[in-house]
Amino acid sequence: MKRLIIVTVLSVFSLSVFSQEWVEKRLKNSPRHQEWVQTTAGSKTLHSFITYPEVSKKVPVVIVIHENKGLNDWARSITDQLAEAGYIAIAPDMLSGMGPDGGKTSDFKSPDEATKGIYALKPEQVTADLNSVFNYAKKIPASNGKVVVLGFCWGGGLSFRYAVNQPDLAAALVFYGSGPSDAAEISKIKAPVYGFYGGNDQRVNATIPDSEKAMKAANKTYEYKIYEAAGHGFYRAGEDPAASEANKKARDMAYERILEILKGIKSL
Repeated sequence: MKRLIIVTVLSVFSLSVFSQEWVEKRLKNSPRHQEWVQTTAGSKTLHSFITYPEVSKKVPVVIVIHENKGLNDWARSITDQLAEAGYIAIAPDMLSGMGPDGGKTSDFKSPDEATKGIYALKPEQVTADLNSVFNYAKKIPASNGKVVVLGFCWGGGLSFRYAVNQPDLAAALVFYGSGPSDAAEISKIKAPVYGFYGGNDQRVNATIPDSEKAMKAANKTYEYKIYEAAGHGFYRAGEDPAASEANKKARDMAYERILEILKGIKSL
């Protein structure tokens, strides 16, 4: 009986990370066009989920980089949120080709296995993959040519680092991800970087001063907000119907800030 209970709990946990009912409902009921697209980086094929807004003008594209569990339904739902707000949003599955038999995130047996796959990725391949998505985004007929990157957790740190490697980014939005502090890397950044951090996330927040100092010394734009009492992963946690008040408040405030930043980019 005890073993059955443990297995059941683990199964529920896996489902809660890979797929959550409230997330599935949003994706299923969305009136916006959603599709899977493929790009290539060398010999690798990258699968990405894209959602289009219902608008009459060309708009910026937001590249959404998922957490260290891979491209799950929640990460895909972020593209729908952004499209609802009037932006094209594309979320690459950074685990494309890394799953069993060359599969992607959905082919891993558990979130833990997906995380192992994430940390097996090589930095140069990650940059090449993101460049393939960036180039695709620039050429979307409905795009106005401006591309923003937005990432969460592992994807947040990756967003900061991608600003180092992609000089044509319009902006990098970093959710609770650590950034580079090396002066040589920082000097390559052209885009403004915007940080979003939970007050109860000292593991990540302890890295902010070094990044801030390096960005300031290089005369780069780095603006961040720390949301009081919110934890690591507050944006996803804050959308859960059972969210704590602190995480929910932080999520809502962060969403408004996202829209404010994107509005400024669209008007440039």
